[in-house]
Amino acid sequence: MHCIVLWTQANLLTSNSLFDLTGKTAVITGGNGGIGLGCARGLAKSGANIAIWARDNDKNAAATKELQALGVSACSYLVDVTSRQDIENAIAATVSDFGGVDILIANAGLNIRMRPEEYSEEIVDQIIDVNLKAVFTCSQLLYPELKKRGGGKIILIGSLTSVQGFGVAPIYSATKGAVVQLGKSLAAAWGADNIQVNTILPGWITTEMTSVTRAIPGLPEHILSRTPAGRWGSPGDFEGIANFFASTASDFVTGTSIQIDGGFTSTLALFDLPKD
Repeated sequence: MHCIVLWTQANLLTSNSLFDLTGKTAVITGGNGGIGLGCARGLAKSGANIAIWARDNDKNAAATKELQALGVSACSYLVDVTSRQDIENAIAATVSDFGGVDILIANAGLNIRMRPEEYSEEIVDQIIDVNLKAVFTCSQLLYPELKKRGGGKIILIGSLTSVQGFGVAPIYSATKGAVVQLGKSLAAAWGADNIQVNTILPGWITTEMTSVTRAIPGLPEHILSRTPAGRWGSPGDFEGIANFFASTASDFVTGTSIQIDGGFTSTLALFDLPKD
């Protein structure tokens, strides 16, 4: 475990700001890189303490050091999110270190690309366990802690495949579609406890997970041609939306999802109108 807890920290935003997270603690699964670390940076810049739950000790250490440099308390814990015991242990350790948990970002995910006929039962189970079952288990086991704190925020991470089919990643697509429905259902179940649940749907982002796609000749350029923003996304593009969903600014927003994809899913294709 990598941990520095700073019980006195400078306010990064004014105390009456809708987006101020000073004094809040966020658990981020898979928060040691990519989109998870992007979300962590956004919350840390708004004053939140960060607890990273992830499996790579070296990446955990590097991410924790970076977040601590932003002036907030940050700890990391070795957690396999498919292990209920690991999650229970991590909750106990996080609550002990920080005094409670206010925010969950269920970011950890797995994609193994192959055609539908090629999947083994073992691979199917593995993807479902990480992308869906673990998201539910983390939410379920943290629910009593959020309720005890008088409410909280749960942020799930879907995908553009939550709304679009992907022929070489059908199980990943199925789980990410299910995450959206899980978010709606948890929002309905826990709204009376002042717990808001929302889902972020990333598009094509420059992360380790998309490195295979970015190496296929011609495919990155094709994706750019379909993206109105004219670029791939980066983990930094998630700082703002994570802060919004984690803050009081979104207290009346629950059971919804938002696409962070540069407009990719908004259009079938881009084309120029004929010139006069």
